[in-house]
Amino acid sequence: MIRHPRWRASGLALWAAGALACAGGQEAPVKAPAEVLGAAIGRWMAIVEPPAGTAPPAVSATLKVIGADGLPEQAVGQEIRLSFQAPDRIRIAFEIEGRQLEMGRAGQQLWCYAPRKAFGIVGSADVPRFATRPDSVDRSPLPPFMLPVPREQLILLPLLMQLDALPSETVDGARCFGMRGRPQPQAIEALKIPDGELRIWVRESDYLPARLDLRDGRGRRLALEFRGIELAESRPAGAWRLEAPPGARVETVALAHVRRFLPAALSILSLKPIPALGPATGTRRLLAAEGEGRLEDHDGTKVLFLKGTPEEMGRQHGVLLRREARNLVDRILYGVGVGSSFEKGRWFLGEIEEAQRRLAPFLDERHLREMDALADAAHLDREEVRLANLFPELFHCSGFALFGRATAGGRMYHGRILDYMRGIGLEPNAVVIVHQPEVGHAWVNVSYGGFVGSVTAMNERRISLGEMGGRGEGQWDGKPMSLLVREVMEKASTLEEGIEIMRRGPRTCEYYYVMADGNSKRAAGIAATPGSFEVIGPGQAHPRLPHAIEDAVLLSAGDRYEKLVERVRERYGSIDAQAALRLMERPVAMKSNIHSALFAPETLDLWVANADSENVASHCRFTHYNLAELLQPPAAPAR
Repeated sequence: MIRHPRWRASGLALWAAGALACAGGQEAPVKAPAEVLGAAIGRWMAIVEPPAGTAPPAVSATLKVIGADGLPEQAVGQEIRLSFQAPDRIRIAFEIEGRQLEMGRAGQQLWCYAPRKAFGIVGSADVPRFATRPDSVDRSPLPPFMLPVPREQLILLPLLMQLDALPSETVDGARCFGMRGRPQPQAIEALKIPDGELRIWVRESDYLPARLDLRDGRGRRLALEFRGIELAESRPAGAWRLEAPPGARVETVALAHVRRFLPAALSILSLKPIPALGPATGTRRLLAAEGEGRLEDHDGTKVLFLKGTPEEMGRQHGVLLRREARNLVDRILYGVGVGSSFEKGRWFLGEIEEAQRRLAPFLDERHLREMDALADAAHLDREEVRLANLFPELFHCSGFALFGRATAGGRMYHGRILDYMRGIGLEPNAVVIVHQPEVGHAWVNVSYGGFVGSVTAMNERRISLGEMGGRGEGQWDGKPMSLLVREVMEKASTLEEGIEIMRRGPRTCEYYYVMADGNSKRAAGIAATPGSFEVIGPGQAHPRLPHAIEDAVLLSAGDRYEKLVERVRERYGSIDAQAALRLMERPVAMKSNIHSALFAPETLDLWVANADSENVASHCRFTHYNLAELLQPPAAPAR
């Protein structure tokens, strides 16, 4: 939505603001489709960029989504209450899952307000972006709203389309002209206009839009009705500012952060479909290289190889996955993170900066060096990457380890289900990362581009580890969980060593882990808070895990735990890799299941699945890898 150097009136809300045409007196009805469309465009241009010397009207309407294909089902029926006045004033109010949110702009001020929490933020260009850097003030001015394309191109639009009249209809009590249009083939080729179809109904009285139906060439559709359009005289700047009721909490924050939130939130609402992976064929090809690092495609999945010093690994990561790293920052920090402020009733970036302050004494300096090098290579602010990597992961997951009498041939299998953040746009960033640090063990990380920690991993010494989140958010005086997992991967050669690293900590929040050792064929569950540490052995019952099964460690919660126990008992003694993968299917996996992994630590095999647009991860294709093979030097290119 924000494009340098000007804001364009794109996106649903801003496009709608521009589409509300300016009334300037009645004209005789024009029935030819090209003339009707030309008149409607003229009204649009007059409202978004009024002629010099004229006072822009204040325009308001309610936009209702009456049809949507390729968007979340809950989009249909949604209403957006919108008011707009050129060149830099807007108010928008809507609901997401029953929670109302209001946003607005008054000149150089942006604001957001959540009535249910009585909490709001006002962006100021005088507030530093980061508390650790008082010099990080960004005073870049907000540009005015503009037409999405130059006037000259808009005027020509009727000539660039094949237009047909549609029967007149009454919409919101007003008689309307209707028309259907498709871009001319020459326009698609010469001007790169996207293929698709536009259906529009405009009021006969003033050519204001009443209904809009857009369909693209890929089967996506968005249909809107414009209800209760009102035109009024220009309103003063004060009428567009946040007017919070007495007792509401309103924080003044960096304007740059509010600017980043708006497009990040819109991007989450308009995610591109993620297709299902086809059958695996064993294809492996090099995509790019940087120093001793490289990015490969394995059967349609990304595998990133990092090697060397923290600076070298960070640079390799940032160069080879620059787009994914930037996407991680946008989605995690400015989309989900800032968006959570209006659910919690407190400013997220202030909260995570406080967490960073308390975590700082326990952070490994090598990990910080790697983050900073990644940020530099990806052209991101170092502080953004650090904060995104310290995002408080509150995972709700399941995990198991099976061996000995529980499995076919006594093989060890360690399953891990990550139930968290599916559907916010991280799925295309999924990557298997092979870490070969200059100090410590090599290891494989089921992760996302831009993230240097881990929640799902196995090292070359046959130690595998998966994490499950609990409560205790805000208990930040310790090592971040994801970097503690990484420490186990780089330092532990035995189950006992891994448990001791976890015990020594110091730890944050409440987390649960399943750790397996392929050398000794032993596993353990761990329940940890900053002040307590419990180890649950195979066949051991616990008040939260009442079913003791020999040669098994099963961690989950509620009905998911009961279903996991039931499945293990049904297949006990004959569980092989395929059966272990099926243990992770719904309902053991939740609807939020974004990735699932199965480790066979004895042989260093692993199977990884990532969610697509239609299916949770455990119901998608699992891709097989072997860490020993991944650590082999790449084959020399054929001459």
